[in-house]
Amino acid sequence: MLISMIQSGNVNIFSVIVYIISSLMVIFLVMPLHEWAHGFVAYKLGDNTAKYQGRLTLNPLAHIDYMGAAMILLIGFGWAKPVPVDSRYFKKPKRDLALTALAGPVSNLLAAIAAGLLMNLIIFIVAKTSSSMMDAYNTLNNPGFVYYCILFFQYLMIINVSLAVFNFIPIPPLDGSKILMAFLPDKWIYTINQYQMYISMAFFVLVMMGAVGNILSPVQWWLYDKIDWLTALPFGLA
Repeated sequence: MLISMIQSGNVNIFSVIVYIISSLMVIFLVMPLHEWAHGFVAYKLGDNTAKYQGRLTLNPLAHIDYMGAAMILLIGFGWAKPVPVDSRYFKKPKRDLALTALAGPVSNLLAAIAAGLLMNLIIFIVAKTSSSMMDAYNTLNNPGFVYYCILFFQYLMIINVSLAVFNFIPIPPLDGSKILMAFLPDKWIYTINQYQMYISMAFFVLVMMGAVGNILSPVQWWLYDKIDWLTALPFGLA
C-alpha cells in the first residue's frame, strides 16, 4: 500500500507517516495476536507445541518475519513466522486444524472491528460537540489532529481486513488452505502436501507481481465497507 501511495503521485507526507505508524502497530501488536490466536486454540485443542517452543506469547520478537513485515508496510498484507502446530495431538485432526487456522484471520477481523469502533467514536464525538454540521464537516475533513486520528484507524481497518482476506486464500501455506482441507478427501490432501512447496513458490511470485492484490482488492473493499457500516451502527452513524 505504501508503494501504491507513492505511485499515485499525490503523496501527503503526513498521511504516509500515519500509514507507517499504523503498519508498525499491526506488525508489533496485531500480527503477534494473530499467531498467538493460532497457538492458543491449538493448545486448547490438545497441542502443546507452540507453548513448548515459546510461541504462546504476544511478544512480537517471537513472531516477526522480516520479509512478511516489509510486505505489510509496502503492499498492505504479509505474514509472521507460522506458529508450529502438530495435528497428531488433536482428537479430530482435520476439524481441529481448521479451527486453529481460522483463529488467525478471525483475530484480524476483530482488530478491524475494534479500529472501526474507535474511528466512529471519534466521528460521533466531533458531531456531538460541534456547533454546526458545517463545523463538524470541516473538523473531520480538513487535515488536522482529528483528521489524522481517523485516518490512522482507517488504515488499521484496511490492513487488518487485507490480512484477513489474504489469509483466507485456500493456497498453502495460508490459513485458508488448512480450513479447506477439513472438507477434502485424504488423497487430495496428500497430493496438495506433496506439491506444497511448488504451489507456495508460484503463489509468492504472483504476490510479488501484484496479481494477488488486484484479485483481492474488490473483496477487501467490500468487507471494509461492511465493517465500517457495522461499527457505525452503535453511534447512529450508519
